[in-house]
Amino acid sequence: MSAQTRVGPARPIVAGVVTALVGVTSSFAVVLTGLAAVGATDRQAASGLLVLCLTMGVATIVLAWRYRMPITVAWSTPGAAVLATTGVVDGGWPAAVGAFFVAAALILLTALWPRLGRLIARIPPSIAQAMLAGVLLPLCLAPVTGLTENPWGVAPVVLTWLVVARLAPRWAAPAAFVAAASVIVVHVAGAGTVMDPAALVPRLEFTMPQLTVGAVMGIALPLFLVTMASQNVPGVAIMRSFGYDVPWRPAMTVTGIGTAVGAAAGGHAINLAAISAALAAAPEADPDARRRWVAGVSTGATAIVLGGMSAALVALVAVAPTAVIPAVAGVALFAAFGSAVQQAIDDPGERLPAVVTFLVAASGVVVAGVGAAFWALIAGLVVREALHIGRRGRERYRP
Repeated sequence: MSAQTRVGPARPIVAGVVTALVGVTSSFAVVLTGLAAVGATDRQAASGLLVLCLTMGVATIVLAWRYRMPITVAWSTPGAAVLATTGVVDGGWPAAVGAFFVAAALILLTALWPRLGRLIARIPPSIAQAMLAGVLLPLCLAPVTGLTENPWGVAPVVLTWLVVARLAPRWAAPAAFVAAASVIVVHVAGAGTVMDPAALVPRLEFTMPQLTVGAVMGIALPLFLVTMASQNVPGVAIMRSFGYDVPWRPAMTVTGIGTAVGAAAGGHAINLAAISAALAAAPEADPDARRRWVAGVSTGATAIVLGGMSAALVALVAVAPTAVIPAVAGVALFAAFGSAVQQAIDDPGERLPAVVTFLVAASGVVVAGVGAAFWALIAGLVVREALHIGRRGRERYRP
């Protein structure tokens, strides 16, 4: 390594701080929306946000330090989107917490039993991504509907996102949150609302979990599947593109344990970071690939610090005017929605099953207490099998 390309320790540390800031501020609204949708109170949602920051911070530090790689761990944003569109299941919030434990067990089982990982890999990517796209659609429509419900509150959020997306794409969602915060401050000042200082203190709220069929089928399984297909697998691929071979079993073990530890306090799932992983693993973090692990440790430490803002963020959301926070969550998911749609319909031979999967997921139907994400996966696989039945045999014996 030449002297000209060697940089000081401040550069990877700053890269880690940026990685955590972008990850948290760009999607915390999605997490709060999801937790509230499955029955969490404001205090329980704040607890969930806090424990997610703590567990993903510790997991990132452990993996980055142990393996000397810029491995970063994030909360499952697609999983939070699944919660947001699932709604309250039979058993309420305790049942949702029970589902978080089941998802954690499945992640750990993936680490301990490789066959489960291979089984997940057999689910066609088009079906998995179509399910995710259908789950994201209602959330991505929030900025559009919000412009009609509260144009003066939502327009600054959308315009800020658009301008920053043109100039600095990675900061577009955080900038939209800053715009929303400004709108909220003006609204609170105009209404003369007084916030209770005690509500700004972060604290953990534990819930005794319950297991119900509706929560396991409607929350745990879709949460596990989208976390694996949309976060862990792409996260490994992104790290490999920068020359890092992430140790699969230890990574799944650490994130599975982290998810289990955080479940009772309201944390739905943590996983390998995907899109934000590049911020710590790219050469911009440090020209020397052997020293980028420092950015991973910095990311984890910053996430833990940001956990202290959890209660304040929930308090801010609680006093927000109509449609502003859903708009922030929506623009934060635009990129994920576009990527999911593209991957769902990319293969013409898989397009029709993907369309069916997407429509069922987007419908929001609940059958036998089980949400649409599960039925979308089943419908897509059934349609795919029906369309392909006999075709493989004909191709095998074609002269």
